[in-house]
Amino acid sequence: MSRPDVINREISWLSFNDRVLQEASDPSVPLAERLKFIGIFSSNLEEFFRVRVATLQRMVDAGIDSNKMVYGGSPKKVLKQIHELVVEQRGRFDRVFAEVRAALEKENVFLIDERQLLPGHGEFVQRYFDDSVRPTLVPVILDSLPEFPELKNGVIYLAVRLESKQNGAKPRHALIEVSTDTLPRFLVLPGTGDRRYVIMLDDVIRFGLKDVFSIFEVERADAYTIKLTRDAEIEIDDDVTMSLMDKISKSLKKRKEGPPVRFVYDRELPKDLLDFIMKKANLRKLDNVIAGGRYHNARDFVSFPKVAGASMQYEPQPPLHHPALAKTRSVFSVVRKQDVLLHFPYQSFHHVTDLLREAAIDPKVRSISMTLYRVAHESHVVNALINAVRNGKKVTVLFELQARFDEEANIRWTRKLEDEGARLIGGVPGLKVHAKVALITRKEEGKLVDYALVGTGNFNEETARVYADHVLMTADQRITGELRKLFDFLETNYRTHQYRGLMVSPFDMRRALHKLVRREIKNVRAGKPAYIDVKLNSLVDLELIHLLYEASRAGVKVRLIVRGICSLVPGLPGVSENIEAVSIVDRYLEHSRIFFFANGGNERCYLSSGDWMTRNLDFRVEIAVPIYDDAVRAELRYYFNLQLRDTAKARIINETQDNQYRRGARNHRAQVDIYRWLSRASGHRGMDA
Repeated sequence: MSRPDVINREISWLSFNDRVLQEASDPSVPLAERLKFIGIFSSNLEEFFRVRVATLQRMVDAGIDSNKMVYGGSPKKVLKQIHELVVEQRGRFDRVFAEVRAALEKENVFLIDERQLLPGHGEFVQRYFDDSVRPTLVPVILDSLPEFPELKNGVIYLAVRLESKQNGAKPRHALIEVSTDTLPRFLVLPGTGDRRYVIMLDDVIRFGLKDVFSIFEVERADAYTIKLTRDAEIEIDDDVTMSLMDKISKSLKKRKEGPPVRFVYDRELPKDLLDFIMKKANLRKLDNVIAGGRYHNARDFVSFPKVAGASMQYEPQPPLHHPALAKTRSVFSVVRKQDVLLHFPYQSFHHVTDLLREAAIDPKVRSISMTLYRVAHESHVVNALINAVRNGKKVTVLFELQARFDEEANIRWTRKLEDEGARLIGGVPGLKVHAKVALITRKEEGKLVDYALVGTGNFNEETARVYADHVLMTADQRITGELRKLFDFLETNYRTHQYRGLMVSPFDMRRALHKLVRREIKNVRAGKPAYIDVKLNSLVDLELIHLLYEASRAGVKVRLIVRGICSLVPGLPGVSENIEAVSIVDRYLEHSRIFFFANGGNERCYLSSGDWMTRNLDFRVEIAVPIYDDAVRAELRYYFNLQLRDTAKARIINETQDNQYRRGARNHRAQVDIYRWLSRASGHRGMDA
């Protein structure tokens, strides 16, 4: 049997999340940051089950059992592999959590439960329980209910067994929702000397259980955590009388009742109580039933209280000024003369909002058009657009209403913009608009001049503090003219255009990428310089993977930096010997997409919003913008090379998916090196994010 030349995307994704778990287990990572990686691992896995596992389960339920639908095996086979890997990762997760907890104790930070409270803690916890926790609790007695309560998605519940003081009384069973949406998951307790103590909300509830059920004369109350994960897919109603916004709002309500895809429980849960829950909640046929530890929803550790010392966190890296924008009064005056490339989170997102705020009050500005996918909770970007409307500018916004898990927020922002008088366009039926672009038009010397923002990630000042992304600011007419065509299409849908430099999905990006790769194959055979250097979040598309294999066989050197899913297998004899791939997982989330092609010695460079996945190339509106400015192209090349030489946080992507670190004679950590490089360029001028 020949070995596969591609890795199943779900298995590759689990390998990526394993790299996150590696960060949590790494003793060289500060302790408070290791806790964050524990939370990120858990949050990632929750979304993975809600989206990817749920999709596979729907295929199985529909009777689809073909390898053609899911490469790497049938849906049923892949689900089995997923279950085995997740159980193995869960075991390591528990060990890592125990290691981090022990390391915290060495630093005098103690995460304790209700059985470990010190003298004086009990009164403090009792008061907090009475004042803040008990009023939120809605205990449900299970024994007398004709039907088991509907378990909410991703919510922690305590399954409670109550033993009465009355002789011969049977144990009672109850269910309590742990209300982390209204109360913090962690409570900081009074310290003693230099020791700091934290207790989880789950254990505060356990502490007060006898009080909650006092009418039953409880002698013993035991509580075990359970959690159900539901399918996150939403079905858009085809009612033609409803707007897309109304359809999505209606579908979001159905999402809360989606089919179960995973049930996790405390492995100490008594078997009879587990069987009772599984039967009453109709979970017996569920494949992904996983025994876990005492606590679930470890994603909350991302917000662990700041009780740790400075040595337990990363050294602060305040966002830097871009040197060209540091002292200018007008961003337009700078961008008119030169392209500006911003690197987040190393440089400040304020430069983006400064440009939008300037546009909002500049008498010369006539209009602003912008696509938005995910924005901050209190978005300065949207506020700047609202201010522009109030100042008489024509503001046109496409807010992608189908951005998964941000649908409700985007509907809220859309209505707010509409109420203020902005023009909202609905996008393209059947296509998500994932491109991140803005176009600002000014009247200068009697002519209309366009300025553009093109991003690899969202226009979101919150994620810009932790996502490694880029924004290009330009007035180059070769770019702005084609972006105007793009907005024309987004507004009218029926007007499609030809693009000379811009690559636009779903129209020509796939064809353009194929052409660029084939040119490298042609050039290497002609003895000309030929290479392909690409940075992505995900590489999944089979057509492009096999085209890269063809390039490798021809002798083209291919170097890949892929943070997440990589279905391509480097280093296969006779297939991909000229391809190397690494993944960097570090302090910041690598999120940008950069493409380089040797082009016979006249290197081409692109920034993009889209990964090399079928959905991005065929079912979304994405763009890749050519970098015409020599200085910006050199800047991106230097940035890419710094990442390529990483020997601290780069893992080798290979056939075995074992996440070996790439080591070298010298220790290079790309994210540290990038900050130092940009810091030198800026003259060490930091600014608040």
